[in-house]
Amino acid sequence: MGFMYKLERKFGRYSIRNLSFVLICCYAVGYVLQLVNADMLSWLTLNPYLILHGQVWRLFSWIFVPPDAFGFFTLLMLYFYYVIGTMLERNWGEFRYNFYIFGGMLFTILGSFAVMGYAYLSKDYSLYIKLYGAKNVFTSNQLFGGWFRMFSTYYVNMSIYLAYATTFPNQVIYLMYVLPIKVKYLGIMYAIVLVYEFIQYNAVGRIIIAASLLNFIVFFFLTRNYRRISPQEINRKHKFKQAVREGKRGDNVSQ
Repeated sequence: MGFMYKLERKFGRYSIRNLSFVLICCYAVGYVLQLVNADMLSWLTLNPYLILHGQVWRLFSWIFVPPDAFGFFTLLMLYFYYVIGTMLERNWGEFRYNFYIFGGMLFTILGSFAVMGYAYLSKDYSLYIKLYGAKNVFTSNQLFGGWFRMFSTYYVNMSIYLAYATTFPNQVIYLMYVLPIKVKYLGIMYAIVLVYEFIQYNAVGRIIIAASLLNFIVFFFLTRNYRRISPQEINRKHKFKQAVREGKRGDNVSQ
């Protein structure tokens, strides 16, 4: 009995159904707050220094911070991630999809604390002040001018696409609704972009990228569930169960 299966039996009843829609609703709340008063988002960001100083709600509120400015293309991207996220949830099951998404969020939180530790231990006090302010003075410019804006669900969303490309590699989508291309090739292109960004960024940026994508590594490699949740394997199991049911029905008729 696999590790994931044991977790699902124990905690599966707590899974959030249609999680992609829930996340998009969180973004909608964030966009409304941004329209009302953009500075309100500064109270929601993932700031480990402030978390350690009592603002514990930031452990959860950062998921309301939208990944990008509101616009037509943002709506298209959110719809795209809703579609592929829903397909993953239907294919994997609610618990595994929840495990994947919340795993990415957990690693992002741990990554933010790792950045704070790096800034302190490296004696890079200019970076420390840029990230966490000086003398407990925090303004929206400091919060969004530093690396806080990267502590968002952006790379978690990107990991959804990597998971989709791994699960449905040969599915064809239409780029810009015109050019047909297999998902796996877009996944390869995105992986190349990630590697490039990882090389170009400094240590802080690398921690942020690595932390946000650890869920992909853990889910698909360490738990070794990627083969059992592939569409081909699920379809094979479905046909096998159907054949077994039909066989039992035929035996009952003959008797």
